[in-house]
Amino acid sequence: MLTFEEKLEIIESSFPELTRKDVSLGRVNFHYEEAVIDKKNVVYHLHPNGNGYVFGDLIEGYPLDERGMVNIRDFSSNELRKIIGESIHSLSVLPGSDIESEFWMNDEDQTLELMYEPELELWNVYAGDILDGTFPSKNEAVQYLDEEGFTRQ
Repeated sequence: MLTFEEKLEIIESSFPELTRKDVSLGRVNFHYEEAVIDKKNVVYHLHPNGNGYVFGDLIEGYPLDERGMVNIRDFSSNELRKIIGESIHSLSVLPGSDIESEFWMNDEDQTLELMYEPELELWNVYAGDILDGTFPSKNEAVQYLDEEGFTRQ
């Protein structure tokens, strides 16, 4: 079993798109602020004893509790990375859709499309059929679009 510190290190170094929230009794939550549904907790009540939960209600293959959470107490580092990545992806894609896509426009009426590519686990920005940029997280892609003067439509 991974220790609390090992789990924190994995989460913080592997998933910069998550925001750490310290809660009561030394527990830690990690939120995904870019979630397309109301649910934002990806990691819930990670406890100093090593116990904790990951939101798994929208992914398959894990036993869930009544809240749709998966107990990660005995997960290996690879299992932990896998389930957190799947949880983030499930919160990034609209239910019933395999691809999340957004359109962004600037003051000159130029349009770019931001699209999650699940098979690559990357966020791509397209100008029509031309790839304009590739980013490892949605936050980085959004930052790029903001810096270039585009706003979400």
